[in-house]
Amino acid sequence: MNHHDLLLAAAEPALHSMKAPASNKALTVGIFAVLVLATLGITFWARRSAKGTGGFYTASGEFSALQNGIALSGDYLSAASFLGIAGIIALSGYDGFLYSIGFLVAWLVALLLVAEMLRNTGRFTMADVLAARLRSGPMRTAAGVSTIVVSIFYLVAQMVGASTIVGQLLDVQGTGAQIWTIVGVGVLMIVYVVVGGMKGTTWVQIVKAGLLIAGTLTMTVWVLAKYGFNLSHLLGDAAAQSGKKDAFLQPGQKYGATDGWSKLDLISLGVALVLGTAALPQVLVRFYTVPTGRDARKSVNWAIGIIGVFYLMTLVLGFGAAAIVHTAVIKEKDPSGNTAATMLAEHLGGGAGSTGGSMMLAFIAAVAFATILAVVAGLTLTSSSSFAHDLYANVIKKGRAAEKQELFTAKIAAIVIGAVAIVLSILAREQNVAFLVALAFAIAASANLPAILFTLFWKRFTTFGAKCGIYAGLIASVGLVLLSPICWGGATGTVHASKLTAKQAADCGVSEKSKEVGNATALFSCTVKAPVPLQNPGLISIPVGFAAAVVGTLIGGRRRDEEQRDAENFEALEVRALTGIGAV
Repeated sequence: MNHHDLLLAAAEPALHSMKAPASNKALTVGIFAVLVLATLGITFWARRSAKGTGGFYTASGEFSALQNGIALSGDYLSAASFLGIAGIIALSGYDGFLYSIGFLVAWLVALLLVAEMLRNTGRFTMADVLAARLRSGPMRTAAGVSTIVVSIFYLVAQMVGASTIVGQLLDVQGTGAQIWTIVGVGVLMIVYVVVGGMKGTTWVQIVKAGLLIAGTLTMTVWVLAKYGFNLSHLLGDAAAQSGKKDAFLQPGQKYGATDGWSKLDLISLGVALVLGTAALPQVLVRFYTVPTGRDARKSVNWAIGIIGVFYLMTLVLGFGAAAIVHTAVIKEKDPSGNTAATMLAEHLGGGAGSTGGSMMLAFIAAVAFATILAVVAGLTLTSSSSFAHDLYANVIKKGRAAEKQELFTAKIAAIVIGAVAIVLSILAREQNVAFLVALAFAIAASANLPAILFTLFWKRFTTFGAKCGIYAGLIASVGLVLLSPICWGGATGTVHASKLTAKQAADCGVSEKSKEVGNATALFSCTVKAPVPLQNPGLISIPVGFAAAVVGTLIGGRRRDEEQRDAENFEALEVRALTGIGAV
């Protein structure tokens, strides 16, 4: 399993074992129905107090640090975290746990460099911070484009994943079923955003995070109880059942085992995760849902604590799946390992076909589905807010749009973006869209982060430098993925395997079983070596984004009055960022 499989565990055809017996379908459908009705009830309840643009974009900053911390963890702990990390630990042992470390460390950047300052200097979106110091029009255009691109990539991946989860769990297959599932998820997503705004979306995130932690905690305690709460015995049994013995608990099962490129890929992934998290638009907008910058910092502290505990539990789940289900069995069901958590849940409940096993399986699948619903709602809200506030109100209308017009535009934008995501997801329903989520982190780190950090900390930074950084990072990250093994020379691309001829399948190393379950081959060619051997572009595209911002600043000329104005704006922004004086 490569790192893109991990990041897109929610959007992969990974839940092949999640087929409920006919006698238990009523139970499964009931759990899903209760979940959907509960979240819809929360959304309509939140509607009463979601007034004006402030209420729609940021819930008027009414959430406490604890509430926002839980919502932040909900935004971050996607189905990829739950299914993917447990799976890679079950298959790769020690190396798999490195993912958890990368995901957790990423929040230190957000805590130390971004959270409080962003809350003090912005109001609704990331572009507010850039526009407070640099030229508003170009900055809002660039930031708006970047935000919408990242959100669309993430949206399509999550919605395809939702159709896979529902289809596999209910054993409802076929093109029609997939399309209607995608449409259903898209409609729910639009309702959450248009009706509930940020307040409704945040409460859905809080409920989803609670369900995810509860499900993970239940399974963790259950696994540990089987081993007398002796972690050493669990690890020993996992190593024995993995077929790799003590090597399973040591480095080298995945990274560095073949060549140096796999080590560079690990570094590239780590850099993208650590730096990209602090610049993901759906994460950044959450800092505006609390009253003050201090609360923003405290909410990140809460998120770090919750996320840290969660990833410790994934360690138990991953090794527990290896020990109880056995690594070979997991790999046979799904070579990427993404079924490890669901198979473990089924085993803990009593096994396949049992009532207890079906209940556990249905609950865990419902949690994964709730995760996707919450994530897509947050992404839609973020992108629609950026379009309405940045592009429409401040670029097209040049700040002269009435609040009602802006709010109406935001809701229309949510509907349009949701519709676009539905159409793109239907077109991508049979494709491996792993590169979409990989791009989300890479674009955020390559395009957004340089502009944010230089705006906050570099006095000489200019509008031209910011534009260069954002657009160069955006182009570099997308371009490098198109040249990577995701699209060339490997079985991780985007052409559905069932469409291969027998000769093509043999040339590309795709088995008949892989064709049946929908594993895919490369976008351009599975026989031509990738021009760029790195699967994650972060190691190259992030330095490109920072370098372009620096070079653009140094070579871009400014008139004397512009230079003086920029210096004054920086001094005012610096005071506001560090003290909170003048923060909205």
